[in-house]
Amino acid sequence: MSPTDTPSPAVIDPALLAGNRCTLAGYQARHVRWQVLAQVGVITLDRPERKNPLTFDSYAELRDLFRTLVQATDVKAVVIQGAGDNFCSGGDVHEIIGPLVQLKAPELLMFTRMTGDLVKAMRACPQPIVAAVDGVCAGAGAIVAMASDLRLGTARSKTAFLFNRVGLAGCDMGACAMLPRLIGQGRASELLYTGRSLGGEEAERWGYFNRLVAPEALAAQALALATELAAGPSFANGITKTMLHQEWNMGIDQAIEAEAQAQALCMLTEDFHRAYHAFVARQRPVFQGN
Repeated sequence: MSPTDTPSPAVIDPALLAGNRCTLAGYQARHVRWQVLAQVGVITLDRPERKNPLTFDSYAELRDLFRTLVQATDVKAVVIQGAGDNFCSGGDVHEIIGPLVQLKAPELLMFTRMTGDLVKAMRACPQPIVAAVDGVCAGAGAIVAMASDLRLGTARSKTAFLFNRVGLAGCDMGACAMLPRLIGQGRASELLYTGRSLGGEEAERWGYFNRLVAPEALAAQALALATELAAGPSFANGITKTMLHQEWNMGIDQAIEAEAQAQALCMLTEDFHRAYHAFVARQRPVFQGN
C-alpha cells in the first residue's frame, strides 16, 4: 500500500456497536428542547416565562442526555442555551426549593448528588459544550454555564452564584473546585460569598466568558462556534477535553506522561493521517472522527 492509500475500515462486531454507539438525532426530549443541526446537538432550556428554571425532571433529563452523548456518533459538539432573553434562573423556586424544605437528609443528599451528576456528565461527555448566555444566568444556571467548555455571553447578561442568598454554601455542584480555575481564587471567593451579579463585560474581563456578542447574534454565533468544533478531529477533541479535566488532579510530571500517552493514541487515528496527506497535497483536511 502506498503512503497515500486509505486503509480499509476495520469491521466492528455489531454487538459491540449496539452496546456502545447510538444516534441522537431522533431523541425526543420531554423537559427541554433538543435538536441536532449538522452534528451539533442544541439544548434549549424552554420555560421563558419563568426565565428557564430547572426542575427535578429537567435536571434528570439533562444528566441522562449528557451521559448518552458519550455513545453518540452523530453529535460532535453541543450548544446549551435558554429560550427568550435569559439563560437560566436556577432551580425553580416552587417546583424544587419549596419541596426541598420538606425533605430529610437522605432525600436531600439524593437531590444534591443528582445535580452534581449533571456536572459530572457534562465533563465526561467527549463533545465540547458551548454555553450561549444571555440575560439571567443564576444559581444552577451559572453552574451549567461554568461546567461548559466555552461560554459566549452578552453585555446585558447577569451571572450570579446565589446560593448564600438562600442560606446555602457556595460549594454547590463543583463550584468551589471549578470556578477558581476559571476566574481565580479571589474572584471566585467574592462571587460565592456575596452572591452578587457579574455583568457581561466584567465576566469577559475576568475570563468567565470567552467573548461577548450582540444578543441578537448569540444563538447563531454559538452554533457557528460549535459547528467549527464539530468539523474538527472529534476523537482528538474528546481526548483534549478528558486531559483538561483529569490534569487538574495531576502534578506536572504526571501530566506530561499522561499527555504523551494520549497524544500517541491520537497519532494512531485516521484523522491524523488525513491531516498529513492534506498538508502534503496543500488541501484542507476533512476530519471524520476516527
